Amino acid sequence: MPSSDDFSLDAYDYHLPPERIAQQPVSPRDHSRLMVVAQETATDHHFYELPQLLQPGDLLILNDTRVIPARLRGQKVGGSGRTVEVFLLEELSDRQWLALVKPGRKLRLGAVIQIGTLQATVQAIDEETRGRVIEFDLPPGDRLWSYLDHLGEVPLPPYIDNPIEDTEQYQTVYARRPGAVAAPTAGLHFTPELLSKLAYHGIDHCFLTLHVGIGTFRPVEASDIRHHHLHEEWIEVPAATVERIQAAKAAGGRIIAVGTTVIRSLETAAQSGTLQPFCGKSDLYIYPGYQPKIVEGFITNFHLPRSSLMMLVSAFIGRERLLQLYQQAIDRQYRFYSFGDAMLILPSACHNTV
Repeated sequence: MPSSDDFSLDAYDYHLPPERIAQQPVSPRDHSRLMVVAQETATDHHFYELPQLLQPGDLLILNDTRVIPARLRGQKVGGSGRTVEVFLLEELSDRQWLALVKPGRKLRLGAVIQIGTLQATVQAIDEETRGRVIEFDLPPGDRLWSYLDHLGEVPLPPYIDNPIEDTEQYQTVYARRPGAVAAPTAGLHFTPELLSKLAYHGIDHCFLTLHVGIGTFRPVEASDIRHHHLHEEWIEVPAATVERIQAAKAAGGRIIAVGTTVIRSLETAAQSGTLQPFCGKSDLYIYPGYQPKIVEGFITNFHLPRSSLMMLVSAFIGRERLLQLYQQAIDRQYRFYSFGDAMLILPSACHNTV
């Protein structure tokens, strides 16, 4: 049972030396380090050892979302022509997007932004995200998607100091469904060769989609974490994936989620009590006290302090143990955050295995 401390935002803080923040991805991807967490132990490995660390019959669930060129740069029309940054969050209609803008205070209702050959107008202010609803002046029948590769940039997290040489390094090798504004980073460690080796060892995989949005990376601000609300994100758990999961469980295999986005997707699709195909938005918020319904073990990176992602992991292994593991990782020179190393949380480490 969670304690009162488990609901305190301050209880999810930890000190990370700046040099432990990974600034570049490891190459090859699967040469990142991997902390394997069992019931009593936490041992050091490399990600390419995953076929030997899982069991034949286990099923990996992967998020196949693809990060879009969501960062647009332009100028405010009129006045000083101030430089403006538009960070797309979600398509609302063929012409309208929800976006974060900088500088927000200078972009009031009716403000017009010139982005390349396109103009966009601020139509509304979204109180929940503190963003803007922006309408793009597009030719009839066009959608913004066809312009993004030309106008936009793939956004990197703010703690990455310098651009990377190839933005494909911030995409999983199986990314195929555009829609995310941040990568599902636990999947960045996989290579095609590693997926083939896993299959050879009887460890298969299947896909679902969660388009990572502001709900995943927005900071928790409520001092009592139970008062935090996640912004909705779009999820699809297809029928074929549900069938694969049911078959794997029936055969005695374990369901291993690759990343917190996969955990949220599967648990959303099982809110009725049984796993069902799901397509729609979810604001499911997982923190200590949550009873998992589908996920038995998972792979995850090391997350920012005071983040909803830390709270999700704590729901499975406990907050105190998570903080102990993070300190061990710091002491053992692990790399943190998006381009950092990973943890494999085995079912034996989870309090509430299903």
